[in-house]
Amino acid sequence: MRHAEFRHPRLVEVYDAECPWGPDDDFFRAVVDETPAARVLDLGCGTGRLTVALAASGHTVTGVDPAGASLTAARTRPGGGRVTWIEGTSALLPDRAFDVVVLTSHVAQFFVEDAEWSRTLADLHRALVPGGRLVFDARDPADRRWERWNPTDSQRLVTLRDGGEVRAWTEVTGVRDAVVDFTHHYHFGDGEELLSSASLRFRTEVELRDSLAVAGFGVDRIYGGWHHEPVGHGEFVVLARAGTLAQVS
Repeated sequence: MRHAEFRHPRLVEVYDAECPWGPDDDFFRAVVDETPAARVLDLGCGTGRLTVALAASGHTVTGVDPAGASLTAARTRPGGGRVTWIEGTSALLPDRAFDVVVLTSHVAQFFVEDAEWSRTLADLHRALVPGGRLVFDARDPADRRWERWNPTDSQRLVTLRDGGEVRAWTEVTGVRDAVVDFTHHYHFGDGEELLSSASLRFRTEVELRDSLAVAGFGVDRIYGGWHHEPVGHGEFVVLARAGTLAQVS
């Protein structure tokens, strides 16, 4: 199944167990907190780990995701009732409704086609107030992270909340024109095996900057990691602001 880790209830539980709070969450929350009582959009919010934390910090938060199973898990998180959850995409967003938009956990890379990425950026620019902030992460293609996504290096044992264990690994099934296709394998203790396939686009820093400029964003800063490292440490952590096309051209 495509994107089963977000759409299959059993794999959503595995995803939650595999993805605890980390330094990326600390970074995003710190950036959002720079705008007190902000109206925040978490696009591609998944199971809401960061989303509910932002609401607990006093922000008015909307989480949007196309995967219903992930949103079901998000709604049942402690504090989930403080968030407005929407099943869908950026096309549903109202105009000038948000002060800050975040895309976390490399969600930006799921927009494989340039046209889809451009439409999403245009939607986000429309949804932000003038000067509103866009913050997102993407893997630096120079790091060639996908070369470590193989059955040997990616082997892991995931412990679920009920104590059950799931054996998991990842394999790359194709690399083409900056797009990496891969499949996650999950083996449960009761013998069930589930697969989740997806594709990610690895854009260069220049490509990211160009696409943001076309959409009307000005780039404030791009870091290479969660502790404000310079580019070259495996990540692109992008901080941008919504302006007008004239301002950023």
